[in-house]
Amino acid sequence: MHDYKERLRRLAVHDDALLETIVVERLSATSVIDERTEALIRVAATVAVDASPSSFQHAVALALAAGATRDEIVASLEAVTPVTGAARVVQCAPKVALALGYDVEFALERADE
Repeated sequence: MHDYKERLRRLAVHDDALLETIVVERLSATSVIDERTEALIRVAATVAVDASPSSFQHAVALALAAGATRDEIVASLEAVTPVTGAARVVQCAPKVALALGYDVEFALERADE
């Protein structure tokens, strides 16, 4: 049987043992996808749930540490637009910017001067 099918079944029934294993696997970085891709997915998920600024800081820091570029992180933000809607992406863009060390709101205020 395909491993992915078993994992999906176990997730669908809230298998606590599997969920515990997922946390351990992620902490030990044993995954089917590479660390950089996983980190970019986490950035996208952070946008999808409109997480707190500290969560954005954490997700972006992990992505950068995993070798993602700033352009790839912004592309992750843009990639979720069809799913989350433009309003969510617009709302989260300043949080991603701050996590990247860029105060977009300050830059916009200065552009008005």
